[in-house]
Amino acid sequence: MNTERNTASLFGWLFIATFVLSIPAYFIFYAPIQDEPGYITGAGADESLIVGLGAVSEVLLIVANVGTATVLYRIIKRQSETGAISYVSARIVEGIFIGIGVIAILTFLFLREESPAIGDAALGQLLLGVYDRAFLVGPGFFAGLANGVILGYLMLKSGLVPRGMTYLGLIGGPLIMLSGAAIMLGLIERGDTLQGIATIPEFFWELSLGIYCVVKGFRPSPILETSTATI
Repeated sequence: MNTERNTASLFGWLFIATFVLSIPAYFIFYAPIQDEPGYITGAGADESLIVGLGAVSEVLLIVANVGTATVLYRIIKRQSETGAISYVSARIVEGIFIGIGVIAILTFLFLREESPAIGDAALGQLLLGVYDRAFLVGPGFFAGLANGVILGYLMLKSGLVPRGMTYLGLIGGPLIMLSGAAIMLGLIERGDTLQGIATIPEFFWELSLGIYCVVKGFRPSPILETSTATI
């Protein structure tokens, strides 16, 4: 049981880390270039260090995201091996799209630093657009599938956390996916009020899950006492 408590704590801290690593990257570190595609030409003050810190933060975010799934896999596969593999896979796919966005940001910085003469605002806008769309597909869609739908279901069935908490994920996950799909189809704009509202249940699900597992650990559950997995 000490091993399971340690697993719960590590899982919780990794979830909390995803907040610490993702929110400052998007809202603070990338702020100097988000609305300034002309920055790629060498114009303005050099903010490469700040933006680079955002890229490093998101690389660590990928590690934390995949870590939440791999750390939990040993336990959650006892509830459903298919579900456990699905969760790991969805987290990896999310990480791939985060990585695509990081590469776009690093390319943006590289062109500013090494070849500002060939850069222009249109190219900067293109790279920022790649980052934005990669973010939309990764955290803007697959996070809802992974953490909301798949993990919410597994936690509900296993009883590892309070049942009421899991409903936040089961509601929030589809809302994240629907809002992401609506943006892809051009039905709403990125940052629209509807998208903001749709993220609320998922935000509190993930945050409460991380805190609960750090403070309380997993609740008593049959899967903590067996190694048998179901489909």
